[in-house]
Amino acid sequence: MDHPPYRGRTRKLVLSFDVGTTFSGASYCILDPGSAPEIRGVTRFPAQEQVGMASKIPTIVYYDQAGEVRAVGAEAVQEGVFEEAEENGWVKAEWFKLHIRPRKGESSSEVSAKIPPLPPNKTATDVLADFLSYLFNCAKSYICVTHASGAELWESMKSDISFVLSHPNGWEGYQQTHFRQAVVKAGLIDESEGKRVSFISEGEASLWFALKHGLSQETMERGEGVVVIDAGGGTIDISAYQKPVGSDKFEEITAPRCYFQGSVFVKINAWLFLQSLLKDSPYLDELDHIADCFDRTTKIRFSDDTIAQYIKFGSTKDRDEEVGIRFGQLKLSGHDVATFFAESVKCITGAVEEMLRTNACSLKHAVLVGGFGASEWLLRELQKRLHPLGLTVMRPELYVNKAVSDGALDFHLASRIQARIAKYDYGTFYRTTFDPSDPDHEARSDTVVPGAGGKTMLRGRFGNLLEKGTRVTDEKEVRMVLSQEATNLDKLRKNLDMVIEVYCYAGKLEKPKFRDVDPDGFWKLCSISANLGHLPPKEEQSPGHGMYYKVNFSVVLNFNATELKAQVAWDENGEERRSPASVMFYPD
Repeated sequence: MDHPPYRGRTRKLVLSFDVGTTFSGASYCILDPGSAPEIRGVTRFPAQEQVGMASKIPTIVYYDQAGEVRAVGAEAVQEGVFEEAEENGWVKAEWFKLHIRPRKGESSSEVSAKIPPLPPNKTATDVLADFLSYLFNCAKSYICVTHASGAELWESMKSDISFVLSHPNGWEGYQQTHFRQAVVKAGLIDESEGKRVSFISEGEASLWFALKHGLSQETMERGEGVVVIDAGGGTIDISAYQKPVGSDKFEEITAPRCYFQGSVFVKINAWLFLQSLLKDSPYLDELDHIADCFDRTTKIRFSDDTIAQYIKFGSTKDRDEEVGIRFGQLKLSGHDVATFFAESVKCITGAVEEMLRTNACSLKHAVLVGGFGASEWLLRELQKRLHPLGLTVMRPELYVNKAVSDGALDFHLASRIQARIAKYDYGTFYRTTFDPSDPDHEARSDTVVPGAGGKTMLRGRFGNLLEKGTRVTDEKEVRMVLSQEATNLDKLRKNLDMVIEVYCYAGKLEKPKFRDVDPDGFWKLCSISANLGHLPPKEEQSPGHGMYYKVNFSVVLNFNATELKAQVAWDENGEERRSPASVMFYPD
């Protein structure tokens, strides 16, 4: 998996930021003409005690009452900061990435309520921008200090920096839009320089890390399928890949999954359990502190549900034996602690079982990475549950919590994913000519509207651009032929300032034809805007009615790239012409 020498003419810097729910990291690569790229991690941060290849910082920002940043990352958890924040009314922003999360399938309002609110007058994009600015400055400082003539080196590269940002598997255009806006707001690029930012799913980034640190080339050359489980702070991303025999690229062999069951939800489950346990205890006032102590110690070292677990939170004087508190420690049964992890384990094993049921490909390996992947209990449970299914479970020994930022750079330098799997049905609603002989049309006759040329049109037809489960290659484009019609030219030209809505269908029906068959299964993904007023209209004659004008065009989408891209196409003198279209994404 070594990279060939860089063929560019000038030196260039690529920065990778992994903004996690609880911890974040940065990696970089200096591209020197004629030299093979080398990926390096930013391993020193202000106030960071741990110095080494696995160095990451807490994803925390403190703001003062004026909304100014006061402490970030490791600075925000050093001794004395909590007291200073209390005295001066500072507000802490944490888990802020989850405020732009997809809401599809979210069921636990109790869990959602535990996600900390954003600081007053701050959006998630604002906080992301401040945090990205901090990571950028840390990377700049690190490069300047650790490289020979580092300051001069930085000056030679600062005007041409590419940024690679990773995000959970289930995140799409809406979340990417927020990240891109945050990069601009942080001052890392101008608004016109969007091409300097690229995205990668955490599943793909983790695949590259696993290939470098654990998966043997022989395994992949045999065409054996591998499941990559990236267990992070907020999400658990599960992807499956295969390298076809004789190919140098990989294919996604099933739609990736993303679950909000990362390590922060283990803490939330513990908090809810402790709230019930301590409801009649004077130590209920210490609930948040006890939960924090569990998160920092007990959760990390837990590995055996047959042994009692202890949360040390106070002094030897703290005692309430009715709830299990003695000498400043709260005793919990190993079985109870295991229940805090249960949903995380369940979602992983359930996803792998579904992959095995629905795919002919032979999955043989499971690779566990991510900060939560360092949990011994999680590793043991997955080994116990997945081994009977025929999978070997491995965890790379080398810094699993740096998998995403390093892997994202690997992906950026040599993209080798040649096919992905569509996660949903994608399409748009349009009007079609009413056919009274069609039972589906007749059943919706009350929705018909008049069309150009005296035609009767039926609304609400779903045109499927891309079916769920479709294998989408690098070269594959999907298109839908559409038209605009009007009885006069002025009205037609006005209608050619187009806004086309693209919808996803995530329900259980196959090939839905109309919106009303499952209205809750559809949601608006994005709108595609383009002005086609320059296209020459054609005159059409409707039998038994008058003349009308019509323009034919196509919407062309590329779903394979991590970012959805759109164009409009039309025929001009026998040749296809295209123009880019702007895409605006909606929250789900």
